[in-house]
Amino acid sequence: MRPTLVIMLKEPRPGRVKTRLGREIGMTVAAWWFRHQTARLIRRLEDPRWRLVLAVAPDRAGMESRVWPAHLPRVAQGRGDLGLRMARLLRGLGQGPICIVGGDIPGMTRAHVARAFAALGPHDAVFGPAPDGGYWLIGLKRSGGIPAGLLEGVRWSSEHALSDSMATLPGARIAYVDTLRDVDTAADLGLAR
Repeated sequence: MRPTLVIMLKEPRPGRVKTRLGREIGMTVAAWWFRHQTARLIRRLEDPRWRLVLAVAPDRAGMESRVWPAHLPRVAQGRGDLGLRMARLLRGLGQGPICIVGGDIPGMTRAHVARAFAALGPHDAVFGPAPDGGYWLIGLKRSGGIPAGLLEGVRWSSEHALSDSMATLPGARIAYVDTLRDVDTAADLGLAR
């Protein structure tokens, strides 16, 4: 069964995307950066080894947006915090291995994604850690089902995000792949590779 790679994206509107970065460099510039970053990332991650799906927000605007390639399937992220939205995607997008990534990881390549899917061979879950205690990738094999309470109670945007997320997978065999940076601040722009 071909694995699924999901990229979570927000429509790049000033003041609605990358707001922490926008407070430092301006909301319009931050939205412009995100729009071009995600376009490059989508091109870089398209690969016949996996099905690429865009999970978009806001739901209706994202589904109709011409910002992203029309040939790629889109699903709405829906309501709730990040954990609820990711858990919904992990449960609802068919069968087989699935990985979810964000659109703000400039250093991510096909090789990183391929390593994550390979790690799911002998493991139930995989994480791509970030230096700040969060993560840029979560993946599940899904052969044994999805645990109830997955990604509930996670302290998002904190140094506890990875450890809290792992705690919602009791008994799972967890693998780690490459550590990559996301971009939240102007300083991250120079560090993310």
